[in-house]
Amino acid sequence: MLRSESLRVDEIRKDFPILQREVHGKRLVYLDNAATTQRPKAVIDATVEYYSQHNANPHRGVHQLSLEATEAFEGARSKVASFINASTEETIFTRGATESLNLVRYGWGNSHVKTGDLIVLTMMEHHSNIVPWQLLAKQTGARIEFVGLTKEGKLDEDHFERLMGQSPSIVAFTHCSNVLGTINDAARLSARAKRAGAITVVDGAQSVPHMPTDVRAMGCDFLAFSGHKMLGPTGIGILYGRRAILEEMEPFQSGGDMIKQVHTTGATWNDLPYKFEAGTQDSAGAVGLGAAVDYLNSIGMKRVRDHEMALTAYALEQMSKFPGITVYGPMNAKDKGGVVSFNMGDIHPHDMASLLDEEGVAIRSGHHCAQPLMELLDVPAMSRASFYIYNSFDDIDALMQALSKARNVFCL
Repeated sequence: MLRSESLRVDEIRKDFPILQREVHGKRLVYLDNAATTQRPKAVIDATVEYYSQHNANPHRGVHQLSLEATEAFEGARSKVASFINASTEETIFTRGATESLNLVRYGWGNSHVKTGDLIVLTMMEHHSNIVPWQLLAKQTGARIEFVGLTKEGKLDEDHFERLMGQSPSIVAFTHCSNVLGTINDAARLSARAKRAGAITVVDGAQSVPHMPTDVRAMGCDFLAFSGHKMLGPTGIGILYGRRAILEEMEPFQSGGDMIKQVHTTGATWNDLPYKFEAGTQDSAGAVGLGAAVDYLNSIGMKRVRDHEMALTAYALEQMSKFPGITVYGPMNAKDKGGVVSFNMGDIHPHDMASLLDEEGVAIRSGHHCAQPLMELLDVPAMSRASFYIYNSFDDIDALMQALSKARNVFCL
């Protein structure tokens, strides 16, 4: 294939201090972006600037610093809301996608799911989009069904349709699998689930950072994602929720800022989104996430997606020629995100990751918080390379060279 990069990767890399370092005396080739991404200097500087010049408790005071902190915090919310085409009232700050999903489980699930109700998940879900619903089912007496997969690693559409015919209460699915890379048609799945009478909960942790996202066009009821997977700080994330549903939901946590009034006889809740943001929020993290959104917008999310498709196509092409490698998930880059999971012969993924690390190549190994999927595929673990805006074809070449060395070490 033609090696053509739509982004000026060499210029982008200069914005990331950590990418200037070496590992074991070799250039760092960071291919673990599905786990967490690196931070550009703009995000680091925005966080330092906030703590250095504006640090105070947002919404809590009328002094200058508190007003500045509030403006910075709410400015970040506006940036994130615009990024996904939501309103600020529907954009809730959380600690990450995991907390966002648990917020839905408690705030909506506790009051709406009852004995015998059906919760539909898929076999490609991350544990964060499985365990909360398992706990809800155990608490309420609801039952869970998992949509199966095809041999290509896509959803079994016939199975999905049969489950929709059973009038589920909740349909929760990943927009993009963190293991297979499979991109699900979130708009179509959400529309079908709504016709069946279900609310839709979309795990966007692996999609929002990598492709244009429009919650209006998607039509979902909830969308969860994390800042650290899109160049932002750890410990900050977002739950988008459709306003009408958020209005009727009970708070996830209680305390300061999520109330309007508190008396000895009871309390009333604050307006959206503050109703779901109890206590002092991670305002510096929010500011950092806002800076990450600015950085991604300066590139353009369509260009981000096009770049990752080109890298993924090249990686799939190279691995298909490599003896002894099994690649999991769709083999067409248009059908998947920038994730390639694989195994090589009998080499354990942890051994593989250690050998690649010696060559300066950072990948992920393990079950990737998707043990039901591993059991379905009958493997204990996988190796995973995942790409982002600062990766290049040269990084994939470095990966393949390291895989060749690993193959020689194990005499395959």
